[in-house]
Amino acid sequence: MSQIPNEFNCFRINQEEDKIVSGLEKVKLEDINPGEVTLKTEYSSINYKDALAATGAGKILRTFPLIGGVDVAGEVLESKDSRFNPGDKVIAACSGLSETNDGGYSEYTRISSEAAIELPEAMDTRTAMAIGTAGFAAGLAIYKMKLNKQTPEMGPIVVTGATGGVGSIAIDMLSASGFETTAVTRKKTHDDYLKSIGTSNIICLEDMEMGERPLEKAQFGGGIDNVGGGLLSWVLRSTVPEGNVASIGLAGDFKLPTNVMPFILRGVNLLGVNSTTLPNSFKQDVWNDIAVNMSPKKIEQIVTKEVTLEELPEQFQAFLDGSIVGRVLVKI
Repeated sequence: MSQIPNEFNCFRINQEEDKIVSGLEKVKLEDINPGEVTLKTEYSSINYKDALAATGAGKILRTFPLIGGVDVAGEVLESKDSRFNPGDKVIAACSGLSETNDGGYSEYTRISSEAAIELPEAMDTRTAMAIGTAGFAAGLAIYKMKLNKQTPEMGPIVVTGATGGVGSIAIDMLSASGFETTAVTRKKTHDDYLKSIGTSNIICLEDMEMGERPLEKAQFGGGIDNVGGGLLSWVLRSTVPEGNVASIGLAGDFKLPTNVMPFILRGVNLLGVNSTTLPNSFKQDVWNDIAVNMSPKKIEQIVTKEVTLEELPEQFQAFLDGSIVGRVLVKI
């Protein structure tokens, strides 16, 4: 088992006057937030939230300085929690990293015992971070839909924002779970990518006619929406009786212009997905279900880049521009 060196590398975010400044720094273990579990970091990932935090494009950090990276997976070196022993592998995601506590862009990471999730036996740390916060949100949506009696026989699941991290992994997990999918995307150039990860049908947002009727043709068994606004309204109005629609994101609009007809005439269920408010036991159940019952089969196609700490800055702008497809891994 490796020993913690006197100094190690991390990607740290600082505020100088009113400007966000971020980059590689050397730190000591005592420089980072305390926590019951100390990890030798193996992988992290880049989420849209990471790009906002590191560039200052969004007010994510509540204190400065903080190490970036909302996700982390690695090997336990030290633990004050009896659930974890040296040599165990753990995950932390959706737990306030790089917001109120130092995150995973560091060769060594300390996390609270409340943030630590046991890595499922059927999963390695690389796959866990390829899934990460984005994939966990997708898995949580499917988990909730299945709890609410969603079945493949009800029809295809429509996934909006399909080329993003959440959408891509949702398509893969749904396919692995026996569901047919329909992808909605504004990126006409990525049909081959979407087909490679398991979608059956692709709708280009620019070519859609969403209509204005209180109810549209019931063509989807359910939906996973990352966009919000009028698109979420259309999904609700186009879902079969007793189908489930999971709302995860607001890439298009936080408003929802809808009516009660889908709910009172078809019994459509709108499921909210917020992975940050879950108790750890629930998170563990979802991670285990992801590993056993809906493990992504096309993860190598979904991971479109793997970068180092040194390569992080050049990736963030691409996230802000919306030009990233799939998931970007960070190998520590």
